[in-house]
Amino acid sequence: PATLRLPQGTGRAGVATKAACSPINTTPAPKGRDDCVQHLSSTAEAVSKESGIPASFMLGQAGHETGWGRSEIRNKDGSTSFNLFGIKAGKGWTGKVAEVTTTEYINGVPRKVVAKFRAYDSYEDSFRDYARLITDNPRYEKAQATARTGSAVAYAAELQKAGYATDPEYARKLSGAIQSALRAQKAQA
Repeated sequence: PATLRLPQGTGRAGVATKAACSPINTTPAPKGRDDCVQHLSSTAEAVSKESGIPASFMLGQAGHETGWGRSEIRNKDGSTSFNLFGIKAGKGWTGKVAEVTTTEYINGVPRKVVAKFRAYDSYEDSFRDYARLITDNPRYEKAQATARTGSAVAYAAELQKAGYATDPEYARKLSGAIQSALRAQKAQA
């Protein structure tokens, strides 16, 4: 798999200095499926070309994880963390962190816990880090393989099997969100 890297810096116009990167998207995402998909589509398409993960899969997952922009992970000061995928800040993460209360399923029972999540400088950084996680981590090898088949149901099932989320209904919810994002993309085309 290709190695994806976060942009090293931005120019005056907010464009990544690496020629292959699309404009850095730091404008807050609008709320609602259609507006979120429209706002994030060009970033998802650019990362899709590099990673092989369909843009609709990433848009659907971002929509599911944020309630279509209604419940983004926030920093202590209330600003967005730009974390669209609910990626936690594990022991190997050296970047910024947003600490929030979230629901985790422990032995099938939902519990409120405080967790540390990765924080980014832009939505593009979030998409790129997500794609790198899926393409570089052996834990998600089967999910990556199913992404190439175009089956949202299989992709979501493999992410759940690999432990992406603790919600026992995650695969069903995610595949529905991906299908919804795909419908929104088609309507905008």
